[in-house]
Amino acid sequence: MDSAALPAFVALLLLSPGRLLGSAQGQFSAGGCTFEDGPGACDYHQDLYDDFEWVHVSAQEPHYLPPEMPQGSYMIVDSSIHDPGEKARLQLPTMKENDTHCIDFSYLLYSQKGLNPGTLNILVRVNKGPLANPIWNVTGFTGRDWLRAELAVSTFWPNEYQVIFEAEVSGGRSGYIAIDDIQVLSYPCDKSPHFLRLGDVEVNAGQNATFQCIATGRDAVHNKLWLQRRNGEDIPVAQTKNINHRRFAASFRLQEVTKADQDLYRCVTQSERGSGVSNFAQLIVREPPRPIAPPQLLGVGPTYLLIQLNANSIIGDGPIILKEVEYRMTSGSWTETHAVNAPTYKLWHLDPDTEYEIRVLLTRPGEGGTGLPGPPLITRTKCAEPMRTPKTLKIAEIQSRRIAVDWESLGYNITRCHTFNVTICYHYFRGHNESKADCLDMDPKAPQHVVDHLPPYTNVSLKMILTNPEGRKESEETVIQTDEDVPGPVPAKSLQGTSFENKIFLNWKEPLHPNGIITQYEVSYSSIRSFDPAVPVAGPPQTVSNLWNSTHHVFMHLHPGTTYQFFIRASTVKGFGPATAINVTTNISAPTLPDYEGVDASLNETATTITVLLRPAQAKGAPISAYQIVVEELHPHRTKREAGTMECYQVPVTYQSSVSGGSPYYFAAELPPGNLPEPAPFTVGDNRTYQGFWNPPLAPRKGYNIYFQAMSSVEKETKTQCVRIATKAAATEEPEVIPDPAKQTDRVVKIAGISAGILVFVLLLLVVILIVKKSKLAKKRKDAMGNARQEMTHMVNAMDRSYADQSTLHAEDPLSITFMDQHNFSPRWRKNVYHGDNNSFFAISYL
Repeated sequence: MDSAALPAFVALLLLSPGRLLGSAQGQFSAGGCTFEDGPGACDYHQDLYDDFEWVHVSAQEPHYLPPEMPQGSYMIVDSSIHDPGEKARLQLPTMKENDTHCIDFSYLLYSQKGLNPGTLNILVRVNKGPLANPIWNVTGFTGRDWLRAELAVSTFWPNEYQVIFEAEVSGGRSGYIAIDDIQVLSYPCDKSPHFLRLGDVEVNAGQNATFQCIATGRDAVHNKLWLQRRNGEDIPVAQTKNINHRRFAASFRLQEVTKADQDLYRCVTQSERGSGVSNFAQLIVREPPRPIAPPQLLGVGPTYLLIQLNANSIIGDGPIILKEVEYRMTSGSWTETHAVNAPTYKLWHLDPDTEYEIRVLLTRPGEGGTGLPGPPLITRTKCAEPMRTPKTLKIAEIQSRRIAVDWESLGYNITRCHTFNVTICYHYFRGHNESKADCLDMDPKAPQHVVDHLPPYTNVSLKMILTNPEGRKESEETVIQTDEDVPGPVPAKSLQGTSFENKIFLNWKEPLHPNGIITQYEVSYSSIRSFDPAVPVAGPPQTVSNLWNSTHHVFMHLHPGTTYQFFIRASTVKGFGPATAINVTTNISAPTLPDYEGVDASLNETATTITVLLRPAQAKGAPISAYQIVVEELHPHRTKREAGTMECYQVPVTYQSSVSGGSPYYFAAELPPGNLPEPAPFTVGDNRTYQGFWNPPLAPRKGYNIYFQAMSSVEKETKTQCVRIATKAAATEEPEVIPDPAKQTDRVVKIAGISAGILVFVLLLLVVILIVKKSKLAKKRKDAMGNARQEMTHMVNAMDRSYADQSTLHAEDPLSITFMDQHNFSPRWRKNVYHGDNNSFFAISYL
């Protein structure tokens, strides 16, 4: 993290002489660090792919931490400036150790209020592999003092590992997570056990695999012990036992492993004092072999079958130590298995005219090493062609989804075989381009056979086939129509509901599988939830029945803002089918405001404020979200809004935006609904801010309409109701207001600019007239002298009146000032110009 983003430094840390196991003289051995010169000096690195970084606190530099935090140099994370769930990782250098060693460190998790600042996780990555779950962690407030923990990592050269300190911010976002004084010691840990080397385990698929972890050190009864998979999965311990007072063993069992379980595993133990972790051992799962191809038939006779095993191509793992042939009658339940040591095998003493299923079994070393049987070879010993076709089928029973069929008894004189197949084949066509054809083998000894899983109300074609290995005979087809059944569900995609405030329009389509003739539709509905807590939702469901040809219905007199659950089902003569459900929510209604018509809600009025009585609204379909007070400036040429029929102010406009954008209204306040449980006064113009809206003082010389509106908002729907509750007329006298110097200067500059422009224009006009009339002035000067003086007198009087009127207009604005008053205008010298033709006299004064 960039140090510039941290708060300003407020104190200077000094080295504490009481630091636990600290060293002020420098770094520890390779891999250790005291952070006196920062993590980089110890070859520690921040993770490039985490959310933020650990921060180095130096004893030689000021820091921003509270004074009760420990002094010195260490690494820290401030949870208050990060989002929950964000993580920072500090990576130690990769370590290749040849002998037993121990890593210990100091840590603390502190918050001034005792809250949970987050979690400190310790992860160990082996051979630059993926990050597994933490091998040790601590969560919650641990106090302001440093605590020590140890890591006993049993990973040795040529393997390498890397320890990673990870700080994870909690939801409280308060407090600090810190680490310090990391040591790599050349002797065993005292508080965490060291695991002996964990060996690889090899089993056949489907068998149980057991890892046995042996550790040296004192076993704590309450220590957590588990088997950690490289991909992050944790397996709980199955059994532990103490070998002696300094050594214990733990067993982990993986049930019925498959190829997906083949991975690297390691043993982990954790306590408050630290953690021990073993090396990664591999679980090797061997797949028992299985032939890819079925055995090949080389010869056939009435009592034998000659096959070739085809066991060279397999699925699974070798080596193969045993080959077996498994065979059985297809119509029987017994199975025989023969061991085979040759590529071909001859099955003797078989029944004639019998179908057999032959498979090959392969076995590899180890328990459970026999694979599944390979693909079957189904064949039959020789027999003769049947004599004739079966007679016409006799239909014994017809139901909606099944047909029972009778046939004549078939003896050897017809089949010409002791074993034969009697098959019923059927096919049918259905709507929506649905068709099916299938054949079912029947038991020749049964007098009746059932063809089931048929569609209702459908024509099904049936025929019987007599087959042996040498030929077949077929009967004529018989067409049967299945009976009606209850209809299928109404298609969920066809259900569509159109919402209004107090009604819902629901339409649907016929079931895809009517299974007969539809007689009616039944719709039951009930309210299940509502945005309005006043709406009862526990009432009994209501039911509506519609004719067979109805595909829509309008449900009236519903509550606004309420979700209704509809169940629609169709019926045939067999009854109702399954119901299809849909949830539809009515639109919310605008809140109902009390009737202000004909009633002035004004309680008190001053020159810059008006106090009105606000009365709470009644919610309709959704709770009140907010109340808003809207101020509209009255203009003489603007059409007045009618109370009760007006359109509400949907777009919130602040006073500043209305001034700059020319809006005729602005929001003076927005009040939470909890602020108005009962009628209460509110002062418009009290110069306060409500929910980000400034309520400025009203201008005395202006008139205003005061509107009160209530808003209900749920999800993406908002409804607003408003009413005019008061009107403030413009004041006849302006109160004395101290002018704003900034605005006064701005007005003076504008007035001075306008006045200067007028004077320049008049000057140019007089110069032009002077040049044109110069030749005539001398001749008529005497005659026009009297009249010109009289005209000058009138003009001066008119100018005085003009300035007086201008001063009167500016007096309406307390911040205005006239140009003459500002500059103490007075003539320094006067040049008189006489116009002889018009008997006029012009006087121009220059400053």
